[in-house]
Amino acid sequence: MNKEKQMKKRRSRGGQITRSILIRYTFFLVLFEGLFVTAVIVARSLCGLVIWYQDNPIYWILKVLESTMLVWIPAICLLGWTIITYYYISKPVKYLNEVIGAAGQLANNPEEPIELSSSLRNVEDELNLVREEALRNAYAAKEAEKRKNDLIVYLAHDLKTPLTSVIGYLTLLRDEPEISREMRCRYTNIALEKAERLEELINEFFDITRFNFTEIALEPEKVNLSRMLEQITYEFIPILAEKNLKWKAEITSDVEMICDPDKLARVFDNLIRNAVNYSYVDSEILLKMKPMEDMVEIEVENRGKTISAEKLEHLFEQFFRADTARSSATGGAGLGLAISKEIVSLHNGSIMAFSEDERILFTIKLPLDCKKNVRNSEEKNN
Repeated sequence: MNKEKQMKKRRSRGGQITRSILIRYTFFLVLFEGLFVTAVIVARSLCGLVIWYQDNPIYWILKVLESTMLVWIPAICLLGWTIITYYYISKPVKYLNEVIGAAGQLANNPEEPIELSSSLRNVEDELNLVREEALRNAYAAKEAEKRKNDLIVYLAHDLKTPLTSVIGYLTLLRDEPEISREMRCRYTNIALEKAERLEELINEFFDITRFNFTEIALEPEKVNLSRMLEQITYEFIPILAEKNLKWKAEITSDVEMICDPDKLARVFDNLIRNAVNYSYVDSEILLKMKPMEDMVEIEVENRGKTISAEKLEHLFEQFFRADTARSSATGGAGLGLAISKEIVSLHNGSIMAFSEDERILFTIKLPLDCKKNVRNSEEKNN
């Protein structure tokens, strides 16, 4: 819809230039003809007030002009019309040459601002907007390509590490048939843990593909959000125990909403895992949920290294990770928060991140009826 409006706006501005040229052309054409005819009438009237004698050379000149009036008056009118028409026909060609030159500059040297004549000020503004947008897109594409290349390096390393461990421990089990049952069980468990980590990384590759090439569709239904969050916190207790973390849950009871429970569960899972991965040992993770009129607010807060304001701006971008030096055990491809934002946006909600004084806070606001909000949004767009 916005692109169509922009195209209509640009066509309207092009029409304004055309109308302006036509109006000025008509005005000056009528003005010239009017002034010329007026000048002839005034000159004839003034000459009539004077007594001319035949021995005066001017008399004979005026006599010739009078007798050939039907020739030179149309000739001068035609000449004036030709000059004015040529001027206003050449003006659009001049404008076109300026725009063609600006288009060449836009393609070959977009860093320099475009400057056109004052009559094309609107076109100049439009072209500079396009230039700035192209620069932003080029920068974003470059950053995305860099993050994707970094992702390949990280994941290649992350895939190699657990795979090497799996191969190593399985080789030990094969080459040492007399190994004790206790050691065999220990090696098997380590190999299984590494294989599960390998599966997680491979699943992230599938997530990247789905995120880039498919649209996420909602399947809304009525759910008890309070029970859903309580169940998720319970499932994370063993994971928290590994880092000596504790829950502090403040969940309002019996809050129901219409949403896609599977996709929202993924959002909460991503935020909690993020909190676990970047929390200080022996700290507390707060999960808070409270209803607000026709909305519900969920907060996930943990104590960890403060995220800078610059990194907070890019936190929800694809492949971005706040800690680029993380180990393979502390996180994934940097896609979880980007997918979470996409899912929350589809529910017509919002997700924001804050960080200061070694605290990291994620706040989600969701409508209690996502179908109603999505439907109203579609009606407004139509």
